[in-house]
Amino acid sequence: MTEGGPDGRAGIDADLVRRLVAAQFPRWRDLPVTPVAVDGWDNRTYRLGDTMTARLPTGPGYVPGVAKESRWLPFLAPSLPVAVPTVLGDGVPGLGYPYPWSVRDWLPGRTADPAVIADLPAFAVAVAEFLRALQRCDATGGPAGGEHSFHRGASVGHYSEDTERYLARLAGRADTARARVVWEAALAAEWRGTPVWFHGDIAVGNLLVVDGALSAVIDFGTSGVGDPACDLVIAWTMFDDESRGAFRDAIGADDGMWARARGWALWKSLLLLCRAIDTDPMDEAANRRVIDAILDDHYAGLRASR
Repeated sequence: MTEGGPDGRAGIDADLVRRLVAAQFPRWRDLPVTPVAVDGWDNRTYRLGDTMTARLPTGPGYVPGVAKESRWLPFLAPSLPVAVPTVLGDGVPGLGYPYPWSVRDWLPGRTADPAVIADLPAFAVAVAEFLRALQRCDATGGPAGGEHSFHRGASVGHYSEDTERYLARLAGRADTARARVVWEAALAAEWRGTPVWFHGDIAVGNLLVVDGALSAVIDFGTSGVGDPACDLVIAWTMFDDESRGAFRDAIGADDGMWARARGWALWKSLLLLCRAIDTDPMDEAANRRVIDAILDDHYAGLRASR
């Protein structure tokens, strides 16, 4: 997926971060550098003292997000109902590390987990309200969905060839007939709306929670301007039937937007199922649950419309 060191993550470790900070931000050179408890794949994040983090892309595909966040987060932040990262410094390649990187503030909270959220429907509404606020931000000059956003914000049809390959591989091992119907419905629900801001990766790892409530949204590396349907995938990856309904009502998604969102969710869950099948039983089971929820939601909608 990425280029770099032997672990595929650009050879990033705490010592490299410490040396980069000392060389490029000497005023912070004496602050301790420690890995965060929950890290992502696209970027490695390290605590820098008590109030900051250093964030380093793991491969060239994630580099555009660095300048994008530095440029657009200060513009978006004042209009959003919860905290988003503040970029405090822009780092440059050095010491054998080949990519730009950044220093930003540390946002308290833990990643979203239904087990620590007492009122999941209310949480779903809060996520929807964040997305609605993001969509209301002025999109003039914003980066149109494309390669920098891994085509979020553009047509889900970009992944048609991949999805057909996953369906073929899973034939006889998943309900590919129903999945194909859902995928074709997503492709048919062509977007013709006015471009708006989207986050691009609204997922449990990018939503922070304090006292069971949404407190911050992080990782705008795949953000841009276009069709916001890609931001609704969490309806099936995190929410149950009740909270999913609350989320859809609060976001105001019409049938076309909801169909495209199911397409984005199906593409990703089929990809992950193909990776996990016969190798990781827990991930396999989790992605089968997501696929079942997507398919059930589609067919429940058909029955309700009759």
